[in-house]
Amino acid sequence: MAEAAERFGSAMSTWQEWQQAPWGRLRYSIAEANVARHLDRTEQVSLRVLDLGGGDGGDAVRLAARGHRVTIVDFSAEMLAAAAERATAHNLNGLITCVEADVTDLPVTLAAASFDVVICHNLLQYVDNVRGLLEVALTALAPGGVLSVMAVNRHSEALRIAVRQADPAAAHAALTAGQTRTQMFDSQMTLHTAEEVADVLTGLGCRDISYYGIRTFCDYVADARKDEPGFFAELERLELAATAMRPYIHLARLFQLRDIVKFCG
Repeated sequence: MAEAAERFGSAMSTWQEWQQAPWGRLRYSIAEANVARHLDRTEQVSLRVLDLGGGDGGDAVRLAARGHRVTIVDFSAEMLAAAAERATAHNLNGLITCVEADVTDLPVTLAAASFDVVICHNLLQYVDNVRGLLEVALTALAPGGVLSVMAVNRHSEALRIAVRQADPAAAHAALTAGQTRTQMFDSQMTLHTAEEVADVLTGLGCRDISYYGIRTFCDYVADARKDEPGFFAELERLELAATAMRPYIHLARLFQLRDIVKFCG
């Protein structure tokens, strides 16, 4: 774990640059909009949120800015330090708590807690035991709570390679490939589909499972125009309109499972 934490921490500057790029901004803005649709249903003003593998606080800051109390758990001290700095910069220190730990082995105080919302974004592709991670997430979730799960969509890989790399042979191989590699974190990623993860969650006692697509069009559009403010605004509007629309969600770069409510028992 220490080696992996160091690897992710050493990529901090590259990761932060990625977050400011159009594709990074869309990843966070669309995910925030999708989560907000479900949090706004409650009469509670401030919810308790657990952000598993929350890194430098990209999701946490957005939720804390809405008045929610967010606990970030991550194994990278560098990422958590950056999250604390981000919280300070946004005057959100009182709403964001950082905990350095393995997300699959939470401290007892967190594992036994009843969080209203648990976020597990861009984490599944880096773990070997998906079911085990989701069990941890659900154990920390209060009855009736909402779990948001995001991961790289395996359905998108072949299309991305064919369109962006113009390499039909590699795209053909990707049709049946279950893994790829991320240069940013120098790590192997396991690719999943929303349907596969939804099946796991169903087996763990979840219901009302449906999902959004994130970056449904962005990853297949030439990068040059995305930096133009007007073009980006229209692209974001398009992404928001199509985020829950079939068949487009099946080709999105990321899937985000939504409205996952644990049985109250």
